Amino acid sequence: MKYNIDNLDTTILLELYKNMLKPRLIEEKMLVLLRQGKISKWFSGIGQEAISVGITMALNKDEYILPMHRNLGVFTTRKIPLYRLFAQWQGKASGFTKGRDRSFHFGTQQYKIVGMISHLGPQLGVADGIALASKLKNKNQVTAVFTGEGGTSEGDFHEALNVASVWQLPVMFCVENNGYGLSTPTSEQYYCENIADKGVGYGMESHIIDGNNIIEVYKKVSDIAESIRKEPRPVLLEFKTFRMRGHEEASGTKYVPQELMTAWGEKDPILNFESFLFNQSILNETNNSQFKEEITKEINEHLEVAFNEDDIKSIEINELDDVFQDFDYQEVKNNSNNKEIRFIDAISDGLKQSMEQHEDLVIMGQDIAEYGGAFKITDGFVDQFGTERVRNTPICESAIIETAMGLSIVGIKSIVEMQFADFVSSGFNPLVNYLAKSYYRWSQNADIVIRMPCGGGVAAGPFHSQTNEAWFTKTPGLKVVYPAFPYDAKGLLATAINDPNPVLFFEHKGLYRSIRQDVPTDYYTLPFGKASLIKKGHDVTIISYGAAVHWALETLNNNLEISADLIDLRTLQPLDIEAIYSSIKKTGRAIILHEDSLFGGIASDISALIMENCFEYLDAPVKRVASMETPIPFAKQLEDQYLPKGRFEADLKAILAY
Repeated sequence: MKYNIDNLDTTILLELYKNMLKPRLIEEKMLVLLRQGKISKWFSGIGQEAISVGITMALNKDEYILPMHRNLGVFTTRKIPLYRLFAQWQGKASGFTKGRDRSFHFGTQQYKIVGMISHLGPQLGVADGIALASKLKNKNQVTAVFTGEGGTSEGDFHEALNVASVWQLPVMFCVENNGYGLSTPTSEQYYCENIADKGVGYGMESHIIDGNNIIEVYKKVSDIAESIRKEPRPVLLEFKTFRMRGHEEASGTKYVPQELMTAWGEKDPILNFESFLFNQSILNETNNSQFKEEITKEINEHLEVAFNEDDIKSIEINELDDVFQDFDYQEVKNNSNNKEIRFIDAISDGLKQSMEQHEDLVIMGQDIAEYGGAFKITDGFVDQFGTERVRNTPICESAIIETAMGLSIVGIKSIVEMQFADFVSSGFNPLVNYLAKSYYRWSQNADIVIRMPCGGGVAAGPFHSQTNEAWFTKTPGLKVVYPAFPYDAKGLLATAINDPNPVLFFEHKGLYRSIRQDVPTDYYTLPFGKASLIKKGHDVTIISYGAAVHWALETLNNNLEISADLIDLRTLQPLDIEAIYSSIKKTGRAIILHEDSLFGGIASDISALIMENCFEYLDAPVKRVASMETPIPFAKQLEDQYLPKGRFEADLKAILAY
């Protein structure tokens, strides 16, 4: 292996060597501990150390790196105390996830590292968000994100590179092409000759780098990083290397031809560089032995600290309290004049006033800028806030949700508009696996609001009319808001944006231009988890939210003899269960109405809670009324049959007659 060291001084050369040596010695120790049953799993990066170390040393310490599970060298080169890494792998409290996740599935703001999740792809879009923040703040920083050749087959790879290219974001996409995705060779992963060739399709600069040559990695990445700082843009880097161990140790390498293992073994990045340093009289037996002894001593001392730490204690309240970041709700009362406006105007006003409240708040979505959005809610926003803060996006829900996560990591709030709530399925993975779990896993909040125009009654068919809130109410870590009136919509939207946690904000399209109400013209907030008692009565409790609240109101107005408590939940997570219990203890009957289909809808959980906690107060079974168990159809007569509006009155009278 040839090394062109040019003007690199001895100090840098020895630092490169020691930084590669350290993760190698740690890994060799981990393999022993694995066989002894002292750690549960190991993903080896042996043979790939030059990539992790070279990239990390080429970046400034305040620049973010998003590594994978074979990038131990990133963590050690950033000088993370070893005992914390060892504690992480043993599920101890002094690790980074309090025993809640394993391996390298964590991040640390202190060391500007954002770890992966097992789904691989989402971190690429998260890097876009971090890089976008750097560009918005004119920080002239680079973000480096790792993936493997297998991860490039995921849609997130395409979406992230496309967004980075369209927005010219300062990201280095670092692909470790190590020959196999578990046991699947590259010949079955992609058909082009090199992954770097894919850069052409994005109008993106790309490079192929010998991933086993530490000098080539360090020098090329250093030059590229410095160039990106001066001229922000994305660059695709393909590092040719090889995985010398199994995907994880239990997998083995029997599927790899022995001649391939032998050939790559001869390209070992550490042994080759060590030999070069000896030949250049930069390294000798004395200082090399000293380096190894010092690292081995550090490993053993920190292992002892980690092993001696008590096993983590399971305390239920700690687990529950760490699902969401604490939110100190600040009530902002309205002291302004009221104006009668439509539901859609309340949403628009709420967004605009929050943009004024939070000077770096970013809105992202398809067609939301000059066009003003599919429903014209952001019409005129570009004139007031500019295209940097009101950003049109490509059609890539997954990458934009991930980008929002990246913005949150660097402290910037964002709002993502799903053009229709139905389209959120294209961004489902990062939403439920990244945003929802991030704070619980490593205390990194996702300060993001996802706007969800939803609902039927507008003859839009199966892909534009779903009410899919139940996909998210059952996912711990997400808050779900679903207002029915303009006043609530504006105040709750302000709170959603203030809340540092991920919030899905459902806006029923059928209410946009059909419902009007007096709403304060100034900015104000409303609390989450507080239902609204719209009507008071003593015969039955009606529980609902969204457009279904208006169906219930219409039914009661047509049947004035029915005395009912009508509860508008307003937020589904958190849920005001006490308001429900209090009403049922008074009325003795409960009927739950929602637009979602019946099985698996939130009415089922509310019904179960009532049965478990208020059974002795009930004079009749709890009744659920919901849409049919079919996709929502297009034709009006079919849609009318699908929705529960026409069936509610009969079911309400039946529960009263029980």
